[in-house]
Amino acid sequence: MRLPLLALLAKGPAHGYELKQALEKLLGAAYPQPNVGQIYVTLGRLEKAGLIEGEDVAQSSRPNKRIYQLTAAGREAVEAWFDEPADEPRVRDEFFMKLALAPHSGAADQIALINKQRRHYLNTMRDLSKLAASEDRDNRVAQLLIEGAMLHLQADLDWLERCQEELE
Repeated sequence: MRLPLLALLAKGPAHGYELKQALEKLLGAAYPQPNVGQIYVTLGRLEKAGLIEGEDVAQSSRPNKRIYQLTAAGREAVEAWFDEPADEPRVRDEFFMKLALAPHSGAADQIALINKQRRHYLNTMRDLSKLAASEDRDNRVAQLLIEGAMLHLQADLDWLERCQEELE
């Protein structure tokens, strides 16, 4: 949550609830909705780390709100984040660990594990398809997020088929 919040603040100052709304609007319903409490805790940590600075702004009929903006160090952190490629493909996969350990433990059948995981992926894909149909078509970022998740699921399903072929 740290770096996405810094990236949003790169555009200009904002308070915590504005940042929450910006994330929700940008990413749509497919992305887990950020908890406003988590956002404020993260903002406090970013401020302590010197990546942002906050200023209390008085409001007439409400409590003061705190507006945050990036510091030079915060801007450098955002630029470094965008400059780095994302994580490598996942090698530490919990399902694969279960699959590998099943015959050694005697606690599970590998083919049954594959079938259960396949059902889970297919159900998730169905849910994402429904979400894509209900999501605002003009929100290309949310549509791309859903499409990416579905493509990852399809690759995972293909990989499960490969595992089953090898293990049968």
